[in-house]
Amino acid sequence: MQPTTLFDLSGKVAIVTGGGNGIGAACCRMLADFGATVVIADLKVADAQKVADEIGASGGKALAVECNVLRDEDLIGLVERTIAECGSIHVLVNNAGGGGAGKESPFEISQQQFERPFQLNVFSAWRLSQLCAPHMKAAGYGSMVNMSSMSSINKSPAISAYAASKAAINHMTANLAFDYGPVIRVNAVGPGAVRTGALASVLTPEVEKRMLAHTPLERLGEPEDIAGAVLYFAAPVSQWVSGQVLFVNGGGVQTLD
Repeated sequence: MQPTTLFDLSGKVAIVTGGGNGIGAACCRMLADFGATVVIADLKVADAQKVADEIGASGGKALAVECNVLRDEDLIGLVERTIAECGSIHVLVNNAGGGGAGKESPFEISQQQFERPFQLNVFSAWRLSQLCAPHMKAAGYGSMVNMSSMSSINKSPAISAYAASKAAINHMTANLAFDYGPVIRVNAVGPGAVRTGALASVLTPEVEKRMLAHTPLERLGEPEDIAGAVLYFAAPVSQWVSGQVLFVNGGGVQTLD
């Protein structure tokens, strides 16, 4: 393989869920910069369209699609529209998700609230992977990248639902690698604390200092740091890597204890 082809995604089509903001948007821009046509799926289609317009203005190719990952008909429609307008699917980034991190006291939340992170983070990713797999096999190239979290291995209070769902992502990734190989690779990226809009709402200089006390690289992550890891898994450079979780965390943990 020539050095120029290691990260080349020319001719590849990538779906990114939750691609309208934050880490998802950074992944869309990164994949497009390396040649992929990016299908930006987001509940907020206006945000997805903004990212698509930015990519287009930079000379890339992108398509914005409204998608609620909790609705099976939306996931089916996302895949069908991608095939209809782009012709194939090669890369899937299951980035959409959420949870009540730090707000999941078992003394206060209901069973339904506990279930929701699994629906958002695990079930939707499993289902969309199932829908995309036949098209990846037909294309002869497939890379699925699931979004995990440092919470999948950390231990903290009031986060049992979200953390358990992300731990499930890790093990699901390892097992799906067997199901979908050898044509399709399945991996996961586990971000540490990343400077996004969600974090900015609670971040103060004092909180940031405490979060970085056990981080060798002494800074919070940026969305582009996570997008770089996603690019690695999406591109040919990682052609013999599957079933793995790559934690991108500055070498440490960004907890407040």
